[in-house]
Amino acid sequence: MNKPNVIIIYADDLGYGDLSCYGAMDIATPNVDKLAAGGVKFNNAYSTSAVCTPARYSLLTGEYPFRNADTTILTGDAKCIIAEDKLTLAKVFKQANYATAVIGKWHLGLSDGTINWNEPISHTPNDVGFDYSFIFPGTNDRVPLIYLKNHDVLNFDPADPIEVCYENKCPYTDIDTYHQNPEKRTMESSHGHDNSLINGVGRLGFMRGGAKATWKDEDLCDTFLEQAKCFIAANKDAPFFLFYPTHQPHVPRVASKKFAGATKLGPRGDVIVEFDYIVGEVVATLEENNLLDNTIIIVSSDNGPVLDDGYHDQSPELNGNHRPTGPLRGGKYSKLDGGARIPFVVYAKNATASGESNALISQVDILASIAALLEIPLDTNEAPDSQNMLDVLLGKSGNGRSELMYESHSKHKVIRTKKWAYLEPSPGKAVQEKKNIELGHLPNDQLYNMIYDPGQRHNVATDYPDVVAQLKSDLAAILASSQTRN
Repeated sequence: MNKPNVIIIYADDLGYGDLSCYGAMDIATPNVDKLAAGGVKFNNAYSTSAVCTPARYSLLTGEYPFRNADTTILTGDAKCIIAEDKLTLAKVFKQANYATAVIGKWHLGLSDGTINWNEPISHTPNDVGFDYSFIFPGTNDRVPLIYLKNHDVLNFDPADPIEVCYENKCPYTDIDTYHQNPEKRTMESSHGHDNSLINGVGRLGFMRGGAKATWKDEDLCDTFLEQAKCFIAANKDAPFFLFYPTHQPHVPRVASKKFAGATKLGPRGDVIVEFDYIVGEVVATLEENNLLDNTIIIVSSDNGPVLDDGYHDQSPELNGNHRPTGPLRGGKYSKLDGGARIPFVVYAKNATASGESNALISQVDILASIAALLEIPLDTNEAPDSQNMLDVLLGKSGNGRSELMYESHSKHKVIRTKKWAYLEPSPGKAVQEKKNIELGHLPNDQLYNMIYDPGQRHNVATDYPDVVAQLKSDLAAILASSQTRN
């Protein structure tokens, strides 16, 4: 492949067991399955965190999230946590003269402090390597519910200025809120999500104004997809990088009309097949523009799954026998494997050796691998935790990492080797009751043999004290280091 195009389609809260190519029986994902059949399906791929913002930060910077104290789940009005002078994946592509774009969910902050939504916004994705950005700032359950095109709010009306607030008490008396306007609800919240009421759905944070700029949940899929198609077509004559972080299947789960009711699993199942549709449409667009033969496609997720993440959408009740984490314990937020072990498929026609890979790999490795592909040298202090796994990504080698690290929502660390997973002691409840997720908290060491016990049912820490001691030492060395890249 000669300077291949690269597309990363990045789902939001999609679990290890949510795709049919990873064993799902009640959800059909034929488009991702086709890429997996013709490419490489990874069985031991990880994000760096069990929640979204830190995972996205690592993918784009090649850096473990513990190196940046701001890598927490951000509000919709948070400052950008990627410094303008930091090397990013997009900047690596720029050094190779690629066109770059991000289209979809951002959730890495904007500006350098207080944001005025009524004027051009600074420190957007355009300032960290992307030529074109078409995003919403945070998540689909957080205000503001607006599209940001490069530096400007789309469809902004100066006569209807936008205000955003994340204080506990609503400062606005003239907006719909979850508690003040129950008659306008179209979806009930199970916990949280009880501030502004927009499109009939309770949100996190309060928003006033911007009526013409406010998007509708059911339009998000087609709006972002059309943007992605246009970017691909407009750049068919030169190499491009498209980062396409979708909002599916994050809450609130509101599918477009053509997918509402598409599965028996309810809204969560519907938006997963909607995600698969997006993958199929991207592939079709590449084929229409004669680009598929020279494009690398990566399909993955930022972290593990959750059923009840704040709304009564019947996901737990309708889940049936479906197992979003497959054989794994835990899920989103968790220290257990289901929190950060994610689906990961790489497709490159005629360039990948198709099949399954058991190589250990992390999303933090994408930056160094792309730099190697494009022959872009990295300085010592750049992408400090990203390993060159290019041959592994393309299925030409099964020699993945010897170890990797990820963290839970509570920032407690896990180190994974080919055989072992060591979970450091952590305080807290074993289960998050509202979300019904095992968090993996124990006050003592946990050690699991991931070859014989991938479901992490048997803690063997007391049986292998030497292994525990070594992995604790390895973890301490990572946390004390300035970099881990070879």
